[in-house]
Amino acid sequence: MISIIALLIGIALLIFLVVRTKIQAFPALILSAIVIGLLSGLPTDKTISAVTTGFGNTLGSIGIVIGLGCIMGKFMEKSGAVKRMALTILKRIGIKRADVVLGITGLLVSIPVFCDSGFVILSSLAKEFSRLTRKSMILMGGLLGMGLYITHFLVPPTPGPLAVCGAFGIDIGEFILYGILLAIPLFLVAVFYFRWVAKRNPDIVPELGEEDFSQLSADQRAALQKIEAKQKEGRDLTNDDFNELLKDEAMPGTFISFATLLVPILLILTNTVLGFMKVTGPVKSFFTLFGSPVCALFISVLMGVYLLCGKMPKGEALKTMESALADGGLIVFVTGAGGALGGVISATGVGTLMAKSIVAAGLPAILVPLLVGTLLRFPQGSGTAAMVTGASILAPMLPTLGINPVLAGLALCSTAMCPSYMNDSYFWVVTRFSGFDEKTSLKTWTPATVLIPLVSSVILILVSVIF
Repeated sequence: MISIIALLIGIALLIFLVVRTKIQAFPALILSAIVIGLLSGLPTDKTISAVTTGFGNTLGSIGIVIGLGCIMGKFMEKSGAVKRMALTILKRIGIKRADVVLGITGLLVSIPVFCDSGFVILSSLAKEFSRLTRKSMILMGGLLGMGLYITHFLVPPTPGPLAVCGAFGIDIGEFILYGILLAIPLFLVAVFYFRWVAKRNPDIVPELGEEDFSQLSADQRAALQKIEAKQKEGRDLTNDDFNELLKDEAMPGTFISFATLLVPILLILTNTVLGFMKVTGPVKSFFTLFGSPVCALFISVLMGVYLLCGKMPKGEALKTMESALADGGLIVFVTGAGGALGGVISATGVGTLMAKSIVAAGLPAILVPLLVGTLLRFPQGSGTAAMVTGASILAPMLPTLGINPVLAGLALCSTAMCPSYMNDSYFWVVTRFSGFDEKTSLKTWTPATVLIPLVSSVILILVSVIF
């Protein structure tokens, strides 16, 4: 009982420090871990040992992957590969489904690129589509934001899912596969939701100002005037209208843009599938090496440096990498600190004790990660911190709960989406770059970040019952 009280005090302290003080998540997690250990009765030396061991073990499994993933995403951002992917999908799906194009682009882009950065990069394209098709940014911006949001929480190598994989001992390729499978129905629900909510709110369609118009090239102005003339005549727009408008932008080719994103994912997945099939020999040896997350992402980094940004000067390329690593450094420390918290919880035995109490109470095991994700996300606003902290709390419980680690991981990651409101930086990114006011976002965006985790919870509960 003392250990449970210590855990509750430590988690309350963590939330207080992150929400109410100037203490950042990294030192807050370390301090909370120490407090939990000492209040649980662990000797000082064992408490510090559990902190450092948990920190090191976590970074030993995923630290390199986080760094390489950040570099990969930064080069995709700098090169314009993200826009090229969006325009390519637009050609295939068609202008009448421009909202779906943006959403699918978001789903792909957020695998290597943070959802905040992805939205900033793609928001100009969303506004362009909105202005030219006269469809509200509630639909365009909302669906783009949700596409980015879903894979940010469900598909590695984003840091939250990576931390969960490391803590739960899940094969990353396996988690990618099941994360994608879960993302598909969630995205379909998002499409119907944003189309429904866009009809029930005033349209928000950005207009091109005089300053923006003056910065366009002569060809772009002519293309824009042609589009406006077609709209006045009531004629449907085609993909070619957008191609003319954006043709002067420097972007890499379609193949290399998609390949940089998909090659590491396919290598990791192939390695996982061969493992399931128990394949041996040279083929398995090849994919064991190049299908490992470290090697697969390193290949993607090389593709970004030499193919996506091959003409970039050496100095600029190095600065781009350093910028990516600066962004990734914070994530690495927070993730490692989450591992430190998990190390202390494991050493105290409180996780096993709580799991036994839940089993004795007869509660379905799947409810535990579902509740933990939501309860940790709501007060602090950071989905990544919620996933890292939740993984640390849940990892010691899993053997006693008897729940499949992948199912538990998906449950934790999906409910860590809920909700995105005014204490969440992504709420403000979606709000400001879509041209919303706070009231509009609270009426349209925030309910979506409750609906999607709710649908995910229903799916995962059904899966846990059936299988």
